[in-house]
Amino acid sequence: MSDQAFVTLATNDLYGKGALVLGTSLRNHRTTKQLVILIAPQVSNNMRVALGRIFDEVILVDVLDSKDSAHLAMIKRPELGVTFTKLHCWTLTHYSKCIFMDADTLVLCNIDELFEREELSAAPDPGWPDCFNTGVFVYRPSIATYSELLQCSTEKGSFDGGDQGLLNSFFSNWSTADINKHLPFIYNLSSVAVYSYLPAFKQYGADAKVVHFLGKVKPWNYSYDPKTRCVMRDGHDYSSVHPEFLNMWWDTFMTSVSPLLTEHGISKDTSSGTQEEEKLSEAVSQLSFTEPAAVVSSEDRRKKWEQGQADYMGVDSFQNIQKKLDAYLN
Repeated sequence: MSDQAFVTLATNDLYGKGALVLGTSLRNHRTTKQLVILIAPQVSNNMRVALGRIFDEVILVDVLDSKDSAHLAMIKRPELGVTFTKLHCWTLTHYSKCIFMDADTLVLCNIDELFEREELSAAPDPGWPDCFNTGVFVYRPSIATYSELLQCSTEKGSFDGGDQGLLNSFFSNWSTADINKHLPFIYNLSSVAVYSYLPAFKQYGADAKVVHFLGKVKPWNYSYDPKTRCVMRDGHDYSSVHPEFLNMWWDTFMTSVSPLLTEHGISKDTSSGTQEEEKLSEAVSQLSFTEPAAVVSSEDRRKKWEQGQADYMGVDSFQNIQKKLDAYLN
């Protein structure tokens, strides 16, 4: 149907490469919907042409930035301020219904059935299930909604400095109003494995329909060996990432996207970040000062676990738990 579309966003050429993989995966699984990409002025002309080979519409939009360095420093993702640019998707009023998908997602099968859902349908976020993750959501374009979102961003801001905090504040009744707007997690499956998630992944992971590469390190930041058809361990730790998903992403990239980049004279080097990303990382190191962690006794640690206050980002992280288990089993 020409009045329904999948929509994504690329703010630079690296995310453009991710979008090409996403768009190719949608085409490969025979979607009947239009494919639309919003691009920022930072996307090069050659990349715009390449995107036009996969997407039905390539639409240039202004960058919207939260400029909320304090909240972004809390999650150590300063680059996410520009995700406010995603709000432009509500201006696509020549479509009656759309599904927005982040450029770091990958489709594993046809998901056109999502268009049967209503605004705002989304899957729960792994980090806070009463909030929805904005990597995949169903919405209806509306200039009125777009204007209200801009007003909300000005008056209230975002609790995480990015689009997810803003959209969860705006659609604040998502968790309680209508269970039909809760997408099954298989439509936005996190590629990152945490210890409590592994049994569920073993049980339900085979039914995954969309994979979302959450976190700062994206598939295009890894290196890939075309001979072994495997992602290489080249400094990036992917012990907490399901490698089969990385290999799926790279297989699509090498098979369909890489020849397209060559044809349009675009560098295939996906390992290096942009100067803007490097500056943002430096900004984080200056903003996210923390006091040295106090030594916590085993008894106090046990109490915190019982109270649901485990230090998931520190001593109780998945990597540390895995090391303890490995040492015990050995």
